[in-house]
Amino acid sequence: MNSFCKKRIESFKYAFQGVAALFGGTPNAVVHLILAVAAIAMGLIFSISTAEWLAVTIVIGLVLALEAVNSSIEALANHVSKDRSDAIRRVKDLAAAAVLLAASAALAVGLLIFLPKIIELFQC
Repeated sequence: MNSFCKKRIESFKYAFQGVAALFGGTPNAVVHLILAVAAIAMGLIFSISTAEWLAVTIVIGLVLALEAVNSSIEALANHVSKDRSDAIRRVKDLAAAAVLLAASAALAVGLLIFLPKIIELFQC
């Protein structure tokens, strides 16, 4: 196997180590993962359309990816400065805001897709 292929394989190994670190050390990521699994289960139960699957998949990926970015920014900021700093606080707040905005969009997508189906289920 050539050097190029070995480096690509190693990069995937590091990425999977990052995924393990995310879900092993970030409680909010675990919450997002549980909600993602619930959304996937509801999608299967309600047989959502391809377009609906596309929306669900995109927002799940967005939330989880931004949670990983947020966690990495927090870890780096904590490493750089143990002292309270307005600049570090601002960076961490902005990273957390990105996750909040993505999670809000995911909630909106979930409500738009699943709420009408749930209401229909309980109508006589």
